[in-house]
Amino acid sequence: MDILLNALHDAVSPLALSFVLAAIGINVHYGYTGLLNFGQAAFCAVGAYGMGALIASSGVPFIVGVLVGLLAAVLLALILGVPTLRLRADYLAIATIAAAEAIRLFFSTSFKSVFHARDGVSGFTDGFRSVNPISEGRYFSFGHNDLWVMIVGWSLVALICGYLWLLMKSPWGRVLKSIREDEEAVRSLGKNVYGYKMQALVLGGVIGAVAGMIGALGDASVVPDTFNTDFTFIAFTMLILGGAARILGPVVGAMLFWGLLAIVEDLLGLLVQNGLVSANWMSADQISNVRFMLVGLALMLLMIFRPQGIFGDRKEIALDAR
Repeated sequence: MDILLNALHDAVSPLALSFVLAAIGINVHYGYTGLLNFGQAAFCAVGAYGMGALIASSGVPFIVGVLVGLLAAVLLALILGVPTLRLRADYLAIATIAAAEAIRLFFSTSFKSVFHARDGVSGFTDGFRSVNPISEGRYFSFGHNDLWVMIVGWSLVALICGYLWLLMKSPWGRVLKSIREDEEAVRSLGKNVYGYKMQALVLGGVIGAVAGMIGALGDASVVPDTFNTDFTFIAFTMLILGGAARILGPVVGAMLFWGLLAIVEDLLGLLVQNGLVSANWMSADQISNVRFMLVGLALMLLMIFRPQGIFGDRKEIALDAR
């Protein structure tokens, strides 16, 4: 029972929430539009730093920091999209990886008085926590501040998912899915494919910025190494696990991913504690790495036998890569 409770704890935690939102943004890019954006971590980073660094350095109200973080994501999408959205899918993937790494290194090495290099930014959560209606204490093993982040975060997930469901049922959403299938056919009908791709990049990037903000509020800090390439690849894994081009695919995929990690870690811990696994094979310090190996193996098998994920359709991942 404790194992299942720990899995549920990790599946709904602020950390899981940040990946849920990041995967939803990737779903707009990859699942619905066919954009192989491997730089979602960059949007999360500019959102988190745009909010956190501005509040910590200048003391502006919390809502102003949030708006600046969102605007930073829009600006990044425009800068990134202008030279890359006409590239073929594989070249777009390479370009976005490079952009994400450049953003991470920028926050690691530039304007150290503002971004504090690898030490990161802190001291920006007071405005958010000041409106926390939850009494101080622990609830379901979460602190009251973490619970407040979760309430706000999961409410945002519900609102964004509802908005995307309506959007993808609209003519605009149908054009996006048509671009994913065959953009030349869409262009022949007189649609501005480049414009639609840019709009999708901005929308998914803004959702990614929200993911970065929620993660920052949960950790009460923003550290550049959080937004490495692993961040985007893990979010992609969650999306594929749940099913691309499905509104709830990234949500279920992210929750399952963190839940499975927690279950595997607890089971391995029990095996080591009870001496069922020799210390020569695995020590307590190695459990964290081994759990990723085992969950990764399970995901590999999933991709072999059901590459569309739990809720997905094979047609949804057959992209037009021209």
